[in-house]
Amino acid sequence: MTDTRDLFAVVPRSEFDIPGQSHGLIDVVRWRYLLRLLVRTGVTTRYRNSVLGWTWSYVRPAAQFLVFWVVLGLFLGMNRVPNYAVYLFSGIVVINLFSEGFKNATTSIVGNAPLVRKVFLPRQLFAVSAIIVAFVHFLPQVGLLLVVCLLMGWITHVSLLAVGAIFAGMLIVMLFSLGLGLFFGAINVRYRDAENIVELMLLLATWASPVLYAWTMVQEAVDTLHWPSWIVELYMLNPITQGVELFHYAFWRPASAGLDGMIPLPPALGWNTLWTFLIAVGTLLLGQLVFRRLEGRFAQDL
Repeated sequence: MTDTRDLFAVVPRSEFDIPGQSHGLIDVVRWRYLLRLLVRTGVTTRYRNSVLGWTWSYVRPAAQFLVFWVVLGLFLGMNRVPNYAVYLFSGIVVINLFSEGFKNATTSIVGNAPLVRKVFLPRQLFAVSAIIVAFVHFLPQVGLLLVVCLLMGWITHVSLLAVGAIFAGMLIVMLFSLGLGLFFGAINVRYRDAENIVELMLLLATWASPVLYAWTMVQEAVDTLHWPSWIVELYMLNPITQGVELFHYAFWRPASAGLDGMIPLPPALGWNTLWTFLIAVGTLLLGQLVFRRLEGRFAQDL
């Protein structure tokens, strides 16, 4: 008779899975069919029973742009920046990508509480799908920005480096928002105060990056107040700041080439792209670490 110990000894341990055991973000790839379903559901249900439907993807950023352009451009004189409308909208689309992805990822576990309580599935799927849905809603905005830039002669001055800056900016912002979303999403399951903290962070995000103003104004303020120069360096290492500046480099600068009063390039734009990418990856690893430590109690806490 065959010894059962010998039978199990010849079977690789990798063929057995412990029920309910999570493998982190690797499961997102292994369960990609479910990820596609979550993304499709998130995209199709957002504007369900809405008269304007996908038109809201244009109306919301357009209204946001109009308010900022009137108040800052006309009333506060920011129109001295060449093509300030393009400059402003280039930053707004980046902030909208970050805000929607971060906010929805934070509430993704609580929002899918019935699924989390009843069945096992990789919980990271909810946060990742929230980021992808935010990216899908971001595409019409960046498409509108591209059309406006094309009408301004963007195509004649754009370079491969500028095109690369578009993808680099999107990647940095999405990784950063996913990392923060995993971190606060895990904490939010037990402490709903996390949602309020995220709301405050999103309120500050627009003003903590050069969306409405030029980065040189930060440099001038630091010099005027005789603050340490490392404050500007720290400001430029904000991944959202870098994402905004990469979009300015990719869209606003080619569309405004040859105009007077151009804002100088931020110092070490290339190196800061690398550093902010590493910061975004570090944030993702930290968010994943906290998420995996807390996810074992999600069902009980919900």
